Amino acid sequence: MQRPNISKALIGNDGGPNKRTGIKCFKDVAEVAILVAPGITTPAVQQEILSYVEAANIFTILDAPQTLEGLAENNLSTDLTGLAGLSAKSASKQAALYFPWVNTYDPSIDGDIQVAPSGFIAGIYARTDNSRGVHKAPANETVRLATSLVYTLSDTEQESLNMNGINVIRDFSDKGITVWGARTTVSMIDPEWRYINVRRLFNMIEKSLEMGTQWAVFEPNDSKLWIALKRNTVAFLSRLYKAGAFAGANRDESFYVKCDASTNPQENVDAGIVMIEIGIAPVKPAEFIVFKIAQKSPQESE
Repeated sequence: MQRPNISKALIGNDGGPNKRTGIKCFKDVAEVAILVAPGITTPAVQQEILSYVEAANIFTILDAPQTLEGLAENNLSTDLTGLAGLSAKSASKQAALYFPWVNTYDPSIDGDIQVAPSGFIAGIYARTDNSRGVHKAPANETVRLATSLVYTLSDTEQESLNMNGINVIRDFSDKGITVWGARTTVSMIDPEWRYINVRRLFNMIEKSLEMGTQWAVFEPNDSKLWIALKRNTVAFLSRLYKAGAFAGANRDESFYVKCDASTNPQENVDAGIVMIEIGIAPVKPAEFIVFKIAQKSPQESE
């Protein structure tokens, strides 16, 4: 009886300033970058979360049901094939879905409990952002404090789930419990936004430029302003390029910035709009390392 109440409170209401509840409260917080609701797998609530993050241009980490039987709540088959349908129902360039749940030690009961993976994954996102940058895929990373997994997956099962936009957590004998997937739930239908790090990189750049150009508001909308905006934007993107956020052999191949009369015709100026056009080439993760091996007889030359 508790879960429906939690779900209703999470969805909340938008009653306007000082009267918002649930996730609607985040409308008043500009710094939100990731939205996570650990353990919430109710279809209606996840759809509300997806609608919110799409509109707010932020990212969300979703949990698969605790057990495969929980897929029935989504009218899906209660086996691994049902997870593909779950990903399709939550398809969004701003979302990633993780499976399975994680066992972790609870000192209050002196034993393991099953915990939703999204909380662990959010920590991995933060750890990767701090150590490498938002452009690094948050995968091939250890799930700290995890003792085991609710489900153990094979290589074939993991590959099938990844291809369908479900990121898996694996227990490897040599690596331990590790996140093994970095795809958004829209990866099957929109390859442009297949990877988590690509979408989050764009989110970060958009938000950073939005906040970093506030000084230009109410300045004269002329060529001097356009030059200054382009200079600052190029400087920001150059730092990201040096940090390895972009593909390309040189800066010209990695990004471009335009802010001149071509992007700011008179009708934009009259409307008080400044338009900066930016193009970037994001780095994408190497998901599969492929070896091509052939036999060679001793007589064959190198």
